[in-house]
Amino acid sequence: MHPNALRALLESVAEGATSPADALDRLATLPFADIEDAKVDHHRALRCGFAEVVFCQGKSAAQVRSIAREMLDHGDVFLGTRATASHFQSVAQVAFDARYFEKPQLIVVDRREQRPSVGHIVVATGGTADHAVAEEAAISAEVMGNRVTRLYDVGVAGVHRLLAHAEVLRDANVIIAVAGMEGALPSLVTGLVSCPVVAVPTSIGYGASLGGIAALLGMLNSCASGMGVVNIDNGFGAAALASRINQAVVGTHAEEAGVASLAEAPACDTTGDESA
Repeated sequence: MHPNALRALLESVAEGATSPADALDRLATLPFADIEDAKVDHHRALRCGFAEVVFCQGKSAAQVRSIAREMLDHGDVFLGTRATASHFQSVAQVAFDARYFEKPQLIVVDRREQRPSVGHIVVATGGTADHAVAEEAAISAEVMGNRVTRLYDVGVAGVHRLLAHAEVLRDANVIIAVAGMEGALPSLVTGLVSCPVVAVPTSIGYGASLGGIAALLGMLNSCASGMGVVNIDNGFGAAALASRINQAVVGTHAEEAGVASLAEAPACDTTGDESA
């Protein structure tokens, strides 16, 4: 349950529009629901700001479908990562509005009347080959309620391509830099901006790249301060971290401006290659 939904429920009880018994029924599944193969964490949004996200790899299509049904019975959003077409087809049986993003392997169901789009996260890639990992990050960040700008194919082999977007980079609250090969892009970006940078090594490269280990080690050994590194190809992990940073910044600015809530943020549409 999202904090805004819980607040609305409590206000409804206080106003007499909802009985305490009805409210208790709606809260009965907190903090989790045991559905045999999984224990669905309905309390996650209250603790962490966003609902539980399902890592589909290693799960059967039926298991993912059961988890999705349970989550959507008690919430408005389902996000599944590392999902196959088989996972999507199974989820679509219980969620006809499910969308499948083939390259980043994401399943998205978003039934919110207003989709928040706050702050600013930039997702930049070294090359076009990093697109799938970057889209996993970008779409995940958008579903989490963040405004995202994509800057793709701006790697160090042609540094002028990145410098042409200096104003966009400086406008960001946090930047996700995705790169394979030697993984140099995040260091370059970090040296140009004052905001945090989340570095994502990808498994793109020739033999000595060692499936992304070379990029990972390069990023971990960067001399540019202000950069954090996630696991190889972990676009979702980068989005989760960047979302917390971005929304913390937005929350701080809102407090300084005397704004009570961020719930009225403008809506956004998730973009990217999708097949329904």
